[in-house]
Amino acid sequence: MSEAYIVEHAKRYALAAFENDTKKNYEAAIRNYEAAANLLERAVKLYPDHPLRDTFILYIRKYRKRAAFLRKLMIPQGTSGEEEDVYVEDDRGESDDATVEREESTSGTLKPPAFVQTEKPNVTFDDIAGLDEAKQAIKEAIIFPIKRPDLFPLGWPRGILLFGPPGNGKTMLAAAIANEVDGEFLYVDAASIMSKWLGEGEKNVKKLFRYARERAEHGVPVIIFIDEIDALLGINISEVGGEVRVRNQFLKEMDGLQDKDKNYHVYVIGATNKPWKLDEPFIRRFQKRIFIPLPDKATRKKILELYTRRLDLAEDVDLDLLAEKMEGYSGSDIKDVVQAAYMITVREYFEKQGEEEKPRPVSMSDFEIVLSKRKPSVNRKMLEMYEKWFEEYKAL
Repeated sequence: MSEAYIVEHAKRYALAAFENDTKKNYEAAIRNYEAAANLLERAVKLYPDHPLRDTFILYIRKYRKRAAFLRKLMIPQGTSGEEEDVYVEDDRGESDDATVEREESTSGTLKPPAFVQTEKPNVTFDDIAGLDEAKQAIKEAIIFPIKRPDLFPLGWPRGILLFGPPGNGKTMLAAAIANEVDGEFLYVDAASIMSKWLGEGEKNVKKLFRYARERAEHGVPVIIFIDEIDALLGINISEVGGEVRVRNQFLKEMDGLQDKDKNYHVYVIGATNKPWKLDEPFIRRFQKRIFIPLPDKATRKKILELYTRRLDLAEDVDLDLLAEKMEGYSGSDIKDVVQAAYMITVREYFEKQGEEEKPRPVSMSDFEIVLSKRKPSVNRKMLEMYEKWFEEYKAL
């Protein structure tokens, strides 16, 4: 089971949990919260070096806590028979009202909202293989204006959309931007904004942008990264009043970043595997729309070099030939192949009960065995959909 597959299904369970939670279908919500937490827990164990490992741990804790809270809620209390309003607790067990008070200090300085992950992965552009066109577009849109805002009298883009097949570096690219400009990286799962009760999603959007603006006013560039942004701004969202207000508030906040009197260095980077689900008004707000494609042969070789650099490779391993054989594989697919090939040698080591000091070198035949069993996670039809959308909405 690949990394991208696990994370994608965890998000689906989380969205189902939020939907059932909102409708007070608590049994279904609990099942889905637990399923999402279990999958993320699996991702943490299988992929300890994942750049979002800390984020996964945060959401595991939140999902399990919410499931426990709902179990208690299902236990009959009192004799009035009246149903009480439900509020959502944060990690410290406080209600949202208490969170608002805590987020504003006596000096008026805001702390990050509880639903935001602020720890940015330690990754730079040099750590990301390929994507040269995307890197150049991002430099022009973000890095150059931050370094010399005086050279941009007409302003600069504040919204950047990264789209393409899963597992090709969209999240890492966004984190690298924050490191390149020594800014603050705010990771937000779109589902976490939509998960609150009536009116709370709208407040979440306000909190997020208010915090970002204040940090920018103190000279800190802020990158707001919203993963799976189609879950927040998609055209297929049911037109429930609360969801419409969240989307309208988001639109208002993005327009507010264009205030030429302020020139905030606040940037919204949205990532999606399904750009065709985005609503038209929001597509226009992302002035840069960057396709993150599957890696070409040269990039596949660089990725192989990156993931095999700490492994002992046999002399017959030909990374050029492997890169050629892996046409159509995503960056995440390539990582999975390398891990699986190495695992063959580890399995042999344990089967021999540690007769050798360490596992033998990974051979070319190990890679060929894995490739015979593991195919690309993205099919040709899906790639054609990305290419068609890019031709219609490209904006580099």
